[in-house]
Amino acid sequence: MSRRNIGLVYRKELRDLLRDRRTLISMIVMPVVVMPLLMTGFGLAAVKLGGKMRQEIPRVMVLGGEDSPATMAALRTNNAFSFVPPSQDFTNLISDKKISAAIGFPTNFDAAVQAGATTAVTIYTYEGEFKSMIAWQSLEQFFRSRRDRIVGERLAEHQLPEKLLTPFEIRKTNVDSPTKVSGNLIGMILPYLVIVMCMTGAIYPSIDLTAGEKERGTMETLLCSPVARTHLVLGKGLVVLTVSLATACLSLVSNGAALMVLKKVVGAAAKGNPLPLTIDPSALLAVLVMMVPLAIFFSGAMLAIGLYSRSAKEANSYLQPLLILTVIPAAVAALPGVELNYGLSLVPVLNVSLAGREIMSGLYHWNYMAVVFGSMCLYAALAVAVAVALFKREDVLFRT
Repeated sequence: MSRRNIGLVYRKELRDLLRDRRTLISMIVMPVVVMPLLMTGFGLAAVKLGGKMRQEIPRVMVLGGEDSPATMAALRTNNAFSFVPPSQDFTNLISDKKISAAIGFPTNFDAAVQAGATTAVTIYTYEGEFKSMIAWQSLEQFFRSRRDRIVGERLAEHQLPEKLLTPFEIRKTNVDSPTKVSGNLIGMILPYLVIVMCMTGAIYPSIDLTAGEKERGTMETLLCSPVARTHLVLGKGLVVLTVSLATACLSLVSNGAALMVLKKVVGAAAKGNPLPLTIDPSALLAVLVMMVPLAIFFSGAMLAIGLYSRSAKEANSYLQPLLILTVIPAAVAALPGVELNYGLSLVPVLNVSLAGREIMSGLYHWNYMAVVFGSMCLYAALAVAVAVALFKREDVLFRT
């Protein structure tokens, strides 16, 4: 094994690759500029639109209530709602977003409340629609406050203290640090993002260094050089690995900066209640270490596919489905109930995503992590071995 020859191939291929504008776009522009701009833009738009919608007065329809003047008076003096005339077609009006909600009063609602009978008010909403949910929250708060006031008046009539209704309180106390809490949230997104960036960062250089050379007619010249084919593959693989890891790291840094900007913006919009985003640098470093064998696996597998392909177009047609197959297990790791175990530790991509999620949440299962790292090293070695074997076959290099 000649490290000198591998280094020569690596420097030559990396220099040629960095001269290509398409490489800079895929490695720098996309992860450093486009992705953070999209994240920040969507986040700022969501905050701005959400604040604007909360300032709007929801349109509410009242069904019935003519025989309940006390409740109707309290409801209409509340400036938080804009009332529209009643209609039998209220369900379609809510579905069509022409009104936000409707209130259905039973007959003799006030009389039933005064008599102490059990009664109910029905609030019709469009579940999942933002404006309708805002109207629901405001209406629920109104009726809850009115119910509590009536209960307080009844207790006062019987000279009973209000604390009679609350014999004990329920308090929730967080036992973990803010870093672990935010790590649990970020751990569902960050490993997925890094894995996808590792994959996308390796696609273009792997195609250019294999199928691209076949199209340009430079593969024959390269094979005439006094360098063993194994060294040629390892040098090219290191170039793909470098671009893959650089893309992932740049994406991580730029998107982290975008998250910090969103944290400040949301905190200002929420009046001092920022998003719980705190990243542990040591956990981040551990995730990147776990990503290294995965990036080697991607590099070897993509080099093998590129070598097998007759042209760059054919290589693209093979690698695009591979990207989908990578995204699916990486996304599955974010689902609730999917926990790291010995079985899942052997599933490529999914194991790294699960391990990254655990690490970011502050859990270091060393036994599982050892299995994940060891299995991915084995898969990476197999992928590189396949690429080397294909590079040694003339019928593969010169397929027509």
